[in-house]
Amino acid sequence: MIFYVVELSDDWNVDVPSWKYPRNLESPRVSSPGFGNDSKMMVIYCQKKQTEHSIRPVSSATGTTVSRQTVYRRLGHIGLYARRPVRCVPLTATHCRLRLAWSGEHALWRPQQWSCVMFSDESRFSLQSDSRRTFIWRAPGTRYHQENTIERHRYGGAGWLVWGGIIIGSRTDLHVQSVTMTGHIYRDVILEQHVRLFRGTMGAEFLFMDDNARPHRANIVDECLQSEDITRMDWPAYSPDLNPIEHVWDMLGRRIAARQPPPTCLPELRMSLLDEWCNIPQDQIDNLILSMPRRCKACIASSGRHTSY
Repeated sequence: MIFYVVELSDDWNVDVPSWKYPRNLESPRVSSPGFGNDSKMMVIYCQKKQTEHSIRPVSSATGTTVSRQTVYRRLGHIGLYARRPVRCVPLTATHCRLRLAWSGEHALWRPQQWSCVMFSDESRFSLQSDSRRTFIWRAPGTRYHQENTIERHRYGGAGWLVWGGIIIGSRTDLHVQSVTMTGHIYRDVILEQHVRLFRGTMGAEFLFMDDNARPHRANIVDECLQSEDITRMDWPAYSPDLNPIEHVWDMLGRRIAARQPPPTCLPELRMSLLDEWCNIPQDQIDNLILSMPRRCKACIASSGRHTSY
């Protein structure tokens, strides 16, 4: 972790309302050594990912003992607050270019066109969620700035792998499995038992969206799509923010977390997933799909980089 200890002179302009921190001038507040009025020391974390755990080296840098509350208070004076970083997948220049091109092609699609698309994806749910105790220091309104995001690939863990598909007015059954997705499972279960039924109902206008994960692009999967006359939608790699089903996974996770009592074992978690998947209101899913034009415009505005979705 990189941090800076900056000496603030008396003429350094920090606009702090006087009413917010009233003082008795005859009895000034006692500050931590090295952080009082005389030294004007302030810890300012650089634009990289600075977590609350980086406070510990401050004592070594200043030669004093500094409490976490003191650092929080002083950083708050200059408009920096501890917030969880946004977690995003890594993007290269090529990824950004392809995302930008795809968004430009679909930004003007009408709702009728989006109503023919089934958005699908897998997600993993476990009894022990990913750690959420990492914080960064950032100013208000900068949540989605690149320097305030953490790029990461998906992570594994004990739990259930789920697959689902959403379309305006309907959704597939939720498929739950304990093993990793393979090309054979994707063909025999996902395509044959779920996607094919929607293709038969909707006809040739049906478009199937899935990402570029290796099992999805297996030769046996391509052959199945061709034999069933299922048209696959082109999709830019590393674009979960463009896929509305990601918000459905978030809804599902929140509903699972809100259950009383919460699931305590994997069989209970499986039943909870199946129940809550069916209980998500369809109008909320439809609204997510109808947000696709806004998602495309947000991607264009960010030049293909991460968006707020």
